[in-house]
Amino acid sequence: MKRFKYYLSTRIMMAVSTFLTIAIFSQAAQAVCNECGTVTDVKTVKIEGQGSGIGAVTGGVLGGVAGHQVGGGRGQDLATIGGLVGGAYVGHQVEKKSKSGIRYHVFVEMEDGSSKTFKYSSKTSYQVGDRVKVKNGKLVRA
Repeated sequence: MKRFKYYLSTRIMMAVSTFLTIAIFSQAAQAVCNECGTVTDVKTVKIEGQGSGIGAVTGGVLGGVAGHQVGGGRGQDLATIGGLVGGAYVGHQVEKKSKSGIRYHVFVEMEDGSSKTFKYSSKTSYQVGDRVKVKNGKLVRA
């Protein structure tokens, strides 16, 4: 009988120990780091500049003034209008070009299942597969 009690208590201790081990590891496996993720893609994106109208107006005024300096009479009027139109077009194109550029987008799949995109104006060293973490809204290596 003593042997049976020992055998029973050993079995109970092993069962409890196994149960606790499984419970602890399953909780650790279920823990999700909401700030952690993996880089899934890095893309270089060409951004086309947008004209606001300021370049066109400035170019038009400068072109009109320059055109007004040419000739006299009816020819001067035509040169002024031509300078205004040409200057507006050139000013618009210059403004668009000055606002265009290249951006770098880093796509991250977060451990909680969501996806985030981080945009950079200069090239980054992040590569697909990198483990990362979001701290204060910025991407850092994990």
